[in-house]
Amino acid sequence: MKRKATKELPARLPLKREPTHPGEILREDVLPALRMSVSQAARELGVSRQLLHRILAGSAPVSPETAVRLGKWAGNGPALWLGMQQAFDVWHAEQALGAELERIPGHAA
Repeated sequence: MKRKATKELPARLPLKREPTHPGEILREDVLPALRMSVSQAARELGVSRQLLHRILAGSAPVSPETAVRLGKWAGNGPALWLGMQQAFDVWHAEQALGAELERIPGHAA
């Protein structure tokens, strides 16, 4: 079997600014629109008030379990919340790795 030559994948355009943490969306948009306190939202979501406060502050990630809860609660599904968290996490990982990423070759599968 002949093997294809590998090509370097085109570089993805880096995001210039930090993606919004999903907790900021909850804090600035969702809770005010619902006129709901953190305590009430935490009760309805079945999570501790402390966890929800950490998410709202951007100091705790939205886990898959929390994304499922938020998706049901907000009516928009878990993928939205996980996608926002993933974008936030990947951006921070890229910033942390910096120039090291430039030394890693890309290969087409």
